[in-house]
Amino acid sequence: MPRARRNIAAGTYYHVLNRGNGQRRLFYKDRDYLAFVRVLAEGLERYRVDLLAWCLMPNHWHLVLRPRDASSLSRLMGWIGVTHVRRHHQHYHTRGGGHLYQGRFKSFPVQDDRHFRTVCRYVEANARRAGLVRRAEQWGWSSLAQPPAPTPESRPWPTLADWPMPKPHDWLDRVNEPLSKQEREALQTSVIRGRPFGQADWVGDTAKRLNLTHTLRDPGRPPKKPKPTK
Repeated sequence: MPRARRNIAAGTYYHVLNRGNGQRRLFYKDRDYLAFVRVLAEGLERYRVDLLAWCLMPNHWHLVLRPRDASSLSRLMGWIGVTHVRRHHQHYHTRGGGHLYQGRFKSFPVQDDRHFRTVCRYVEANARRAGLVRRAEQWGWSSLAQPPAPTPESRPWPTLADWPMPKPHDWLDRVNEPLSKQEREALQTSVIRGRPFGQADWVGDTAKRLNLTHTLRDPGRPPKKPKPTK
């Protein structure tokens, strides 16, 4: 079956993620995480994409991105995927050992209001939610972490772009508060189906504009046929 074409809108915020093939680990030690961070920073220098939030986990990662033109997001993610896989296999001498990732990255558009903040909370709280740390800011591989002191051989830490609204002064406390059941369920639906995440009217309009109306239907339910006119 041919791959569905991605319709990307310049200036729109996207939650982007990918996982290791068969839930395999992507990162085993700090140097593995740092290698990916460097790839991410290099990619952002190459392509016209803004980074708003990110978090790396042992077997997956999350990014919140805003492409500045329609082609840059897919080009960035393609370059990151190829570069990270190549460097990973070179380091571990596993060339020809199978796929590192489960497939293409997943993504969904995010409305630039409170829904954007909810997505950033979700992304930055991943390590706390998984029980890897007690508080989210203690995880060293997210946009909450303090970048390491630069050295002559190190590459720059990824630069974060300005948010579409001011970041709340109590942001760390908000990140460490669990999301509501409704927020979690809505986000999981967007992660699984690629459904736009926002208010109902924005979701409907965005789905039509970006050819994502299939993400609004329940799985397995065919689209309704128009009633015949009399």
